[in-house]
Amino acid sequence: MPGPLAGVKVIDLTAVLLGPFATQHLADMGADVIKVEPPEGDLLRLSGGSMGRDKTMGPIYMAANRNKRSLCLDLKKPAAVAVLKDMIKGADLFIHNSRPSAIERLGLGYEDLKKVNPSIIYAYSLGYARKGPYGHKPAFDDLVQGVSGAASLQSRVDGEAPKFMPSLIADKTTGLHLCIAVLGALYHRKCTGEGQMIEVPMLETLASFWLTEHLFGETWNPGRGSMGYDRIINKFRHPFPTNDGYICALPYTDAHWVRFFEIVERPDLARDPRFCDRTVRPRHFSELYQVLDSLMKHRSTQEWLDAFDEADIPAMPVNTLEGLFDDPHLKATGFFTEREHPTEGPITTFASPLDFEKTKVDFRRHAPRLGEDGVEVLREAGLSEADIEKLRADRTLIVPA
Repeated sequence: MPGPLAGVKVIDLTAVLLGPFATQHLADMGADVIKVEPPEGDLLRLSGGSMGRDKTMGPIYMAANRNKRSLCLDLKKPAAVAVLKDMIKGADLFIHNSRPSAIERLGLGYEDLKKVNPSIIYAYSLGYARKGPYGHKPAFDDLVQGVSGAASLQSRVDGEAPKFMPSLIADKTTGLHLCIAVLGALYHRKCTGEGQMIEVPMLETLASFWLTEHLFGETWNPGRGSMGYDRIINKFRHPFPTNDGYICALPYTDAHWVRFFEIVERPDLARDPRFCDRTVRPRHFSELYQVLDSLMKHRSTQEWLDAFDEADIPAMPVNTLEGLFDDPHLKATGFFTEREHPTEGPITTFASPLDFEKTKVDFRRHAPRLGEDGVEVLREAGLSEADIEKLRADRTLIVPA
């Protein structure tokens, strides 16, 4: 069954993780994503190494590039740019995450491509909005975590030095926003026939992401308190130790707290003026979390999970990354699958989190080898065999040996 974006053609010049994360969602939803790579390939291909015959198939690359086709062109050569512009004529979306000045020097700016295809959707992500003083600067996840306030958030909890979050959260969050923006532009074009340019900067994306809850007291002008959602940046907010592990427990409503205090045989706490209802409880999260910390240590994780499930109190165990393989829910939903990769042998893949009833999201193809679909893609674009062979001969088009 075709995905919801079946028939949408994407010329994808994105690299590393931000852009490929965005276009993978488009590819999962059925778009024909043609990943255009330079002769050295996407930088992410080599991250983490390779265990198979093709040394350019690193684990993160494979995780972020399924369902795409690879076309390897040397865009420093005018003939490659000309080929790409021919492909733009039949495309719906051109997307990149390079600095705009570099793309424009190649003749692939929005004004250039609009002349080729007036209805093209031209989307790009960069570190900082182009109109601002940072607009020319290069950006990587660590840099944007720092300037957006992310790295300082943990220090507000523990008082220690700023720390990077152990995930490429700036790349992936911005990638999701880039994908959302593209979907909006596709709908607009369906309604009006108009293409347009989309800019999704990392700093502004991450700043809005944190400030959704952490603008907090500075929402009003003048401010009515400090920034930072106090429950979230509380140093006592953490998984609670049990007698054999850890648990995440979050009694939330008044009824939850009453049932919790009954379960732990402390009904008196339900009458404590600090905890008795939701209007006063937020001022005493520190005390509440310390109560939880002291009371959870006396039973096993499973005993707590059983008790909380029976009382309908939100709670979940603490998994390790390795523990996800044995998680009963992920097993039941078929989240992980083992597949045979043509060069890497048996590999583990994981499913898209999107599930459409009518237009299924599916694993259709492995992340491509560098340039493996180039000849096929150019034939579809209308190039003759002689033209393709000429491009191969002068190394404008690179295909696997």
